[in-house]
Amino acid sequence: MIRRPVARPAARGLVGTAARTAVVAGTAAAVSGRVAQGQAARQAAQPAAAEPVPAPAPAAPAPASVDEIAAQLTQLAALRDQGVLTPDEFAVQKARILGA
Repeated sequence: MIRRPVARPAARGLVGTAARTAVVAGTAAAVSGRVAQGQAARQAAQPAAAEPVPAPAPAAPAPASVDEIAAQLTQLAALRDQGVLTPDEFAVQKARILGA
């Protein structure tokens, strides 16, 4: 019986491995430098950290008549039926209108 040699991928050799390592290291250094520059630019663009300003309290809605509430709910249902609002968004807005 005759045995055939198994085909193996060609070895890179020492020079090929060194060249590949240099390319990978150079690319990594360039990318990390660019990321550092981007982060520094974003930090420079942000205003200095000051005391947080409290958000203004939402104004209390004026009492609405039953007709106004019904009209708002009808508009809300139409938006839901058109697909503009999801059922979850509809429920949140309905609760807001009803004051719950």
